[in-house]
Amino acid sequence: MKKASLLAIITLAVLALALLQMKCGKAPSTDELKTYFEVLDMKSKWVEKYYQPWPPKLKLVPTISFRVKNVTDQSLSYVYFNAIFKEKGEAQNLGDDLYSAFGRNPLRPGELSDEIFMKSNFGVEGKNLAHFKNNPAWKPVTVRLFVKVKGSRYALLGEWDISREIDFKEPEPVGAYKKESSR
Repeated sequence: MKKASLLAIITLAVLALALLQMKCGKAPSTDELKTYFEVLDMKSKWVEKYYQPWPPKLKLVPTISFRVKNVTDQSLSYVYFNAIFKEKGEAQNLGDDLYSAFGRNPLRPGELSDEIFMKSNFGVEGKNLAHFKNNPAWKPVTVRLFVKVKGSRYALLGEWDISREIDFKEPEPVGAYKKESSR
């Protein structure tokens, strides 16, 4: 009787593993993976990472936001996006960001994702906004966006230029007041 129970347990375990392997399947190739998504509404800008008014110091980092559309006939879950930010023409990374998406809530076929935000961990340092706007050393930056699904290798989805738009407003100096016009 014990042999029959052991045999039944082993048979069930083998069937469970076979079903799991059928469900998981093999990882898609990078060429296949590139066709899974359509990148939409790509936007870029620079945002504050650090600011101190005195002595003046401002660090800006590049960011991107985008949405993706699932153009496959299957739900996609546990997707990883990796953004690599580089100064144009340079080999060394300026910074990067890794984003995990669609864990418990898969992106269904034909569905459009919520907006995804990714921000470089490193950027460019200056003294204030005027320093950036007039500084020839503030070089153009590009971002390369990669995606990974189901144990695949990372596949390049595209490369975009980062705009020169800065989303930061310096605060009013402490104690500053507006002159009232006398009438």
